[in-house]
Amino acid sequence: MSALLRLEVATPERLLLRENVRQALVPAANGYLGILPDHAPLLSELGVGVLIYELENGQKKWMSIIGGYVEVGPDRIRVLANRAENADEIDVARAQAALKRANERIMNPTPDVDIARALNALRRAQARLEAAAHK
Repeated sequence: MSALLRLEVATPERLLLRENVRQALVPAANGYLGILPDHAPLLSELGVGVLIYELENGQKKWMSIIGGYVEVGPDRIRVLANRAENADEIDVARAQAALKRANERIMNPTPDVDIARALNALRRAQARLEAAAHK
């Protein structure tokens, strides 16, 4: 049997996941981190993106992640996210509406529009839709 990692994903509201996995791809603030068993210890800020992990049986799962921190050790990954959703929990219509609103604000800015905030909303909606596409 190959080595496994214990993946835990939690938000301030709840524990979303506690599972043994073969590997994970984590959206860090400065790009994605590929994590395999026996990874060197690491602490990193999370960005906005999709957490992809592979279960013991080879099945891949997707989850949207919005900010927080990740702690990695040789046999574990702890994701402490500001917000996170499993792919099957995502309200696709709501995410599509948020994406449309953000795009409109960016493409047709008015003096009261905060472009940085609109870009963050765009990234959040894109991450949610990408995860939901892999239910």
